[in-house]
Amino acid sequence: MKQLSKTRVTVRLRKAEDRKEWYIYLESYPVFVPGKTNPQRIREYLNRSVTSVEWDKKRTARTDSNGAKTYKPKRDDNGIIVCRSEMDRENLLYADGARKLRQREYDHADLYSDTETAQAELKERLHHNFIEYFEKVTFKRHANSSKSILINWQRTNEFLKQFAGDALLFSQIDIALAENFRLFLLSAPQGGNKSGIISQNTAATYFSIFKAALKQAFVDGYLGSDLSAKIKGIQEKESRREYLTLEELNKLVATPCERGVLKRAALFSALTGLRHIDIQNLKWSEISMEGNQARLHFTQQKTKGVEYTPISEQALQLCGESGKPEQFVFEDLPDPSWISRPLKQWIKDAGIKKNITFHCFRHTFATLQLSSGTDIYTVSKMLGHTDVKTTQIYAKVVDEKKNKAAHAIKIDKIQNTN
Repeated sequence: MKQLSKTRVTVRLRKAEDRKEWYIYLESYPVFVPGKTNPQRIREYLNRSVTSVEWDKKRTARTDSNGAKTYKPKRDDNGIIVCRSEMDRENLLYADGARKLRQREYDHADLYSDTETAQAELKERLHHNFIEYFEKVTFKRHANSSKSILINWQRTNEFLKQFAGDALLFSQIDIALAENFRLFLLSAPQGGNKSGIISQNTAATYFSIFKAALKQAFVDGYLGSDLSAKIKGIQEKESRREYLTLEELNKLVATPCERGVLKRAALFSALTGLRHIDIQNLKWSEISMEGNQARLHFTQQKTKGVEYTPISEQALQLCGESGKPEQFVFEDLPDPSWISRPLKQWIKDAGIKKNITFHCFRHTFATLQLSSGTDIYTVSKMLGHTDVKTTQIYAKVVDEKKNKAAHAIKIDKIQNTN
């Protein structure tokens, strides 16, 4: 059985300190407030006052230290405070009307079913700003995520502001609005000093983040239905995975690089498949030896998956001399934004014409592993992919190599062999 709160609303007076005047207010008690263990006493001033109150000398309100008494005001049969002035009587009739209104609200709240309460809360939340909610969810959900993930969420919110302004109420969000935002992203400008529009794959990433925020809003009770499940995402285009051949990798081994730690880290990525962020954060405590086999035991920054994987002797050599457990293995490895220039110069000095980024060394690991016969499930696990479908793109690259290889051997035009 649902317990009633028994809240009672009463019209009360409070004496002004410097004059013979009493302010009118409503007092509600007991009021149970979420987050508070004890019942609260709520006072609501009505911006009205009276000066001609009649006092009941038979009902003492309080006695001070000097013995002086104050009395409670007289009330008529309807419980309304009695005053001599007509204006004061009108003010108190107004106050009693406000009291009745507030009392009905409390009484009605007691009669709400749980479903009605939830509906009332949802109705109130529909007037909240989704843009502000999105910002809060970004930092709450990704407080410990990689910088790239956080930037993608922030960038998505920037596009939301470009699309809808600083305020987008939950009540305005529906399938039609989501579709319009989808179309907006497909032609959204790159921003900054870059011309043109963002790529379809980038738009797909931002729209999937938008859908994730809608999903969280449904979970948190800001939306009455799971819109994210009804909205079609943006199809990603298959992007080319640039990689290095073993011959090109050996050219880089033989070519000096102005940043020694960059060279070691890049080759380490090609031999292990680790991302830049995971190499940058790798500590000596995360490298262990089991007999002659070196292993890594670390948490991926992107997926938060815990990896326990063996590495080759050459990969271990690239780590250099062992340091203290909390020391970074590749100390002073620059952030991605500072890598581009020395990396391009190193690639150029090696005589390689491909457009190689640091992440291409991870692609190189995957492609060379599959080319050498390692099965796709093992490669997927070594890359830390949560879905083998992500790894299949590298298998397509290997198939292309096989197709080219099939046409590599040519002999003279075949004559009739009969």
